[in-house]
Amino acid sequence: MQDPDPSFRPQHGLTDTLRPGLRRIVAPNPSAMTFRGTNTYLLGERALAVIDPGPDDPTHLAAILAALKPGQSISHIIVTHAHRDHSPLSRALSRATGAPVLAFGDAQAGRSAVMQRLADSGLMEGGEGVDFAFMPDIAVPDGAVISGDGWDLEVLHTPGHFGNHIALGWGQQLFCGDLVMGWATSLVSPPDGDLTDFMASCARVRAGNWARLHPGHGAPINEPLTRIDWLISHRQSREAQILAALGSGPADAATLAAQIYTEIPPDLLPAAARNTLAHLVDLVTKSKVVHNGSLRSTSRFQLS
Repeated sequence: MQDPDPSFRPQHGLTDTLRPGLRRIVAPNPSAMTFRGTNTYLLGERALAVIDPGPDDPTHLAAILAALKPGQSISHIIVTHAHRDHSPLSRALSRATGAPVLAFGDAQAGRSAVMQRLADSGLMEGGEGVDFAFMPDIAVPDGAVISGDGWDLEVLHTPGHFGNHIALGWGQQLFCGDLVMGWATSLVSPPDGDLTDFMASCARVRAGNWARLHPGHGAPINEPLTRIDWLISHRQSREAQILAALGSGPADAATLAAQIYTEIPPDLLPAAARNTLAHLVDLVTKSKVVHNGSLRSTSRFQLS
């Protein structure tokens, strides 16, 4: 599989200065889902915010603590969403520093009603995995401002990739978690991923005056509008492919994914099936497709 961004080669455990008052440490958890690893951001000059501490890895914890310069401390730990590659280390980092953990809510917060029904039917998480034990010390709602020593972050609830997903505005910079990435499209995996919410969140971020996006994985995005427009167009083209495939007759998400995602390795097909299911649920809400019986991951869908 071709490397989507050969120029992005950070060294795990070392800090990269992105601009004054902002550094990044990439966790040692590279994979097909996380690219080079999870980006952990250190914001501030004295009392710092740590954004997305990452997976429960003692090596990464040590790297974060070692990045503190004389006179620096950690005052806030902020989690964009409760996937296991973003949130679990928050607990150990909080114990080590005394800083509270802030997030939109627990792992089920912000989940849409249709996705809650899917979860109630027995559909569990896929893809990156959910940190079901995650619980913030402080829940921050949409529109809240988190203030620290010389920095302020505006909270934007941006569900879609995950129900409790938030983005954080810092001036004209946006820490966008896994909503927008430059190296790949975001996984939208029901019941915690919701394509209807994802498209609305993309539109919301697009409407902001952001000069640069700092994603949860990969390099900064210096042309936010161009990238978001591509992501929206990509999702629209996938929808068209699904509708065209259903023109040949009813099918379930896994069958459709195998027909449509011909460019990916076989081991990524389960994630592709989750993406396809997310599209199908969105198409049901638009009254473009219907399904047999109660909505499940194995439901067969057909054109309305």
